[in-house]
Amino acid sequence: MEQMTIDTLDRKIIGALEADARISFAALAEHVGLSKTPCWKRVKALEDAGIIRGYAARLDPAKLGFGIEAFIQVSIDFEVSEEFEAAVRRHPLIWRCHATTGEADYLLHIVAVDMAALDRMLREELSRLPGVRRTITSMAMREIKGEISFAAAQSRTQSTKR
Repeated sequence: MEQMTIDTLDRKIIGALEADARISFAALAEHVGLSKTPCWKRVKALEDAGIIRGYAARLDPAKLGFGIEAFIQVSIDFEVSEEFEAAVRRHPLIWRCHATTGEADYLLHIVAVDMAALDRMLREELSRLPGVRRTITSMAMREIKGEISFAAAQSRTQSTKR
């Protein structure tokens, strides 16, 4: 699939949607200096290209009762990697999972209600996922940065290519 070229207007649209995905097309169009129809067509093109993958509310895990966030490095037996990945996708407390290079095969970002729940999850659930050989857990103490503006990052990347 060919990569879509992003211009300044697309970056403005992406930036505005990153800041507020609930913005109306009228407000978005005004913000970026277009009329509604061309603005809608650009958003649709960004969606069709897979650049905009969806729209979601950003929730605060702590305010929902999940006082613990942890990062878990997982090493597995690769013969069962597909089964491991399928089990990870189904697990409701695994927030994110990335295949990684280095000493571990995967990095999981998980939430738990408290330390006892984290301990139970590690011993009774994660350690029993298909192929798990070893885990190393790091606790998140506080979040320093939790968001990125891809519009700003893309703009910066474009300016360094010149």
